[in-house]
Amino acid sequence: MAELFLGGVVDPATHDRTGDEIRIDTDKFTTHGVIVGMTGSGKTGLGVVLLEEVLTSGLPTLVIDPKGDLTNLCLTFPGLQATDFRPWIDEAQASAAGESPDEFAASQAELWTKGLLGWGFTAQNIQQLRDRTDFTIYTPGSQSGVPVNIVGSLEAPADTSDAEIVGDEIEGYVTGLLALVGIDADPLSSREHILLSNLINHAWSQGRSLDLPTLVGMVGNPPIRKLGVFELDQFFPPDDRMGLAMKLNGLLASPSFAAWAEGPSLDIQSMLYDENGRGRCAIVTTAHLSDEERQFVTSLVLGKLVTWMRRQSGTTDLRAMLYMDEVAGYLPPTANPPTKKPIMTLMKQARAFGVGVVLSTQNPVDIDYKALSNAGTWMIGRLSTERDKARLLEGLTSAAGGVDIGAVDDTISGLGKREFVLRVPGKDATSVFTTRWAMSYLRGPMTRDQISSLMADARAEAATSTATIPTAPAVADGAAAAGSATPAAAEPELGDDESTVMPEVTDSIPVRYVDVAAPWIADVGGSERGNRLQAAVVARINLRYDETKADLVHDEEFECVITPLDDHVDVTQLVAVDYDERDLRTAPPTESPVYVMTDAKLANKTFFSGIERDLKDHLYRTMEVEIPANTELKLYGRPGEEADAFEARCLTLANDRADEEIAKLRDKYEAKVDKLRDQIEAAEDRVDVLEEQASSKRNSELLSTAGSLLGGLLGGKSRSSMLGKLGTAAGRRGRTNASKERLDAAENKVDRLQEDLVELEADLADDITEIDARWMSTAKEITTLSVGLEKSDISVAQLSLAWLPVD
Repeated sequence: MAELFLGGVVDPATHDRTGDEIRIDTDKFTTHGVIVGMTGSGKTGLGVVLLEEVLTSGLPTLVIDPKGDLTNLCLTFPGLQATDFRPWIDEAQASAAGESPDEFAASQAELWTKGLLGWGFTAQNIQQLRDRTDFTIYTPGSQSGVPVNIVGSLEAPADTSDAEIVGDEIEGYVTGLLALVGIDADPLSSREHILLSNLINHAWSQGRSLDLPTLVGMVGNPPIRKLGVFELDQFFPPDDRMGLAMKLNGLLASPSFAAWAEGPSLDIQSMLYDENGRGRCAIVTTAHLSDEERQFVTSLVLGKLVTWMRRQSGTTDLRAMLYMDEVAGYLPPTANPPTKKPIMTLMKQARAFGVGVVLSTQNPVDIDYKALSNAGTWMIGRLSTERDKARLLEGLTSAAGGVDIGAVDDTISGLGKREFVLRVPGKDATSVFTTRWAMSYLRGPMTRDQISSLMADARAEAATSTATIPTAPAVADGAAAAGSATPAAAEPELGDDESTVMPEVTDSIPVRYVDVAAPWIADVGGSERGNRLQAAVVARINLRYDETKADLVHDEEFECVITPLDDHVDVTQLVAVDYDERDLRTAPPTESPVYVMTDAKLANKTFFSGIERDLKDHLYRTMEVEIPANTELKLYGRPGEEADAFEARCLTLANDRADEEIAKLRDKYEAKVDKLRDQIEAAEDRVDVLEEQASSKRNSELLSTAGSLLGGLLGGKSRSSMLGKLGTAAGRRGRTNASKERLDAAENKVDRLQEDLVELEADLADDITEIDARWMSTAKEITTLSVGLEKSDISVAQLSLAWLPVD
C-alpha cells in the first residue's frame, strides 16, 4: 500500500494552506473516486496529479481522454530546461503574454521549477516518475499516436466459460459498431444486434477470432441456421441481411476507416504492463473522433477492461486505475449508450479485483448519480450552476449518508481555483485542499503533429503488429447481383494443386457447394472459414430392413459424405451425416473460388457409377439395425425403440399371460372351495341345532328335578318317595352331559373344515405367486435381434459432387 500525495489542506475562509498535507492510501481508490469541477476549477490538474502519484507508486493506469488534455502526462522534463519546454508550448499563449516562443518557454520552465519546489519536488521526483513507467498515447483511427487495431478487436477470449463476461464484451462491440452506421440497436430487440452478436459468439465458442471484414461476410452467408426458435431466414430474411451487410461494407470501403485496422490489437494486459511486468500509462485519446466513434472506441476499451479484470485474482489494494475524463456523455442518467453498462459493471464489481475507477466531469447533472453513489472518494471543485450542485449532493448523499450535506453545500460555494472539497471513505468529515503542482507540463490539448512527434518511437515499435484490412468475403447466391461495395479481391496466389477453374464433371452428376452453415461440415474435414474447395461425394440412399418373424418392414434414409476423392475411392471411409437441401448450394461461396485438384475421374460417368456400386456393396455388408426381442413372449421391438419402452411392453404382455394362467386355476379350486363351504355351512347348522337342543334339555331337566325334589321336600313327602326322585334326576344329568359331547364334536368339525379352507387358500396363493414370478422373469429375458439388408433393399436416391470448403 502506498500514499498518494495530492496537495495541502487550506482554510476555506482564508484560502491559505494550513501546512497539513493530503495523502490518501491507494486502497481508498478501490472504492473508486469522483472528480467534479467546472471549466477552470483545476479539475484536469488534479486528475494529472492523481495519475502521477499512482504511476510513481509503480501501478499501471488506463486513461480515456476525450478532450486530449491528459496527453500532457507525457510532458515530464527532469532537466526543467527551457529547451525541454520549447517544442510543446502553445505559441498563441506566448503571443498573448507578449513574449517570443523562446522567452515563453523559459518562463514556463522557471514557473514549473518554482511551482514544484514550493511543494518539495525536484528534478529527481520527475526522473523517478519516468523511471517507474512508460507512457503511450493511443489514437484509434489515426496515425498521429500509436494506432489501435479496432477491426481486429474481435479476438476470441482465452476463456469463454463465463457467458456473462463474453456476452458483455460482445454487446459493447456490436452496439458501438451499429452506432457507427447509424443504427440505434437495442440488444434484446434489434435483429441487427441479435444477428451480429450470435455470429461473434458462434465463432468465439469455437475458439476462432474474427475481424470486421469476416464478420460482414458472415452477415450475408451466416454459418448458423436458427436464431432462438425461428429459422434465420424467417427471423431476418436474406434481403434484409444484405442491407445490413451493405451498410457495414460501406464503413469498410471508406478510405478513412483503413486506419482503424492499423497498430497493435486492443489488449489490456499489454497496454497496462510491459514484458517485464512494469506498469504502464496507456492514454487512449479520442479527441480526433466523432461522437459515435468515441462511443464505439470507449465501449470496446471498457469491455476489454472488464474481461481482463475478471480474470485477475482478488485483492484489497489497488492493482490498476482507470481514469475517465469528461464522462458525462458516457454515463447519462436515462439513455443507455454502449459505454454505460461496462462503466456500471466496473463501479459495482471492480473493487474486488483491485481496479480503481476515477470519473471526472464538469456536468454532474448529466451523470447517472446511481453510478456515482458507488464511489467512496469525492473531490468536488467549483460548480457552474445550482442544478449541478444539487445533483452532485444527491449522489454524495447516497454514497456517504453521514456527511453534513449542508456544510458541504456552503463550502463548495466558496471554493477558489484548484481547491476541492475532499471526502474519503470511512470518514464523515470533509476537508478542503488545494492540489500540489503537477510534474507534467499542463499545456492543454496537443496537436496531432505534437502527438506524432512524441510517439514516433512507440509507433515504430508497434509497426510490426500493424494489420491491414482484408477484403471482405463476397456473399454467395445473389450477393454480387445485389451490388457490393467490396473491392474486387486480388487474384489469389495458387499452389501447384490449385486452380480457379472447376474440373470437368460429367453431366449425369449434379454439382453442389457445401454451405458453411452445414452443421456437419467439421465432421467431414471442412471448415466454415475455408477458402479452398475440395471435391466430395454426397449421397442419399434408401434402405429397407425386412424381417418376417418380427413382422418388421422398416425404411431408412442413409446420408454420407466421401472425401477426399482420388482415382480410386475407398467408400469404407465414408462419414455418415444428416443433411438437408439447404446444406448444398448451387453457387460457389466466393466470386473467385479456388479448387483443389484431384486425380478422380470426375468427367467419367463410370467413376460415379462405380462409387454407387461400391456403396451398395459396403452397406449390404455393414449396415444392420438391432431391435430388442423376447423370444419366449414372441415379442419384437422396432428400430429406435427405447429399452425401457420395450421392457414395459414385455411386462404388459407377461401380465396378460399370467392373468390367463391364473384364470385356469379357477376350475381347479372352485369345486374344492364350494364343497368345503357347503360342509362348513352344514356343520355350522348342526352346531346350531345341537346348541339349541342342549339348551332346551338342560332347562327342562333342571326345572323337572328341582320341582320334584323341592316340592317333595317342602310338601312333606316321605323319604322313600324323595329317594325315587333322586334316580330320575341323576339320569337326566347324564343325558345332559352326552348332549354336550355331541355339541363339542360338531364344533370341532367346523374348526377342521375351516382349517382345510385356509390350507386351500394358501395353496392357491402359492400357485399364483409362482405363476407371477415365472412370467415376470420371462418378461425380462430380452435379447437383441440384428436385421441386415438384402441387396435389393438398397437404392441410391441421390448422388452429387459437392465442393467442400477446407483450410
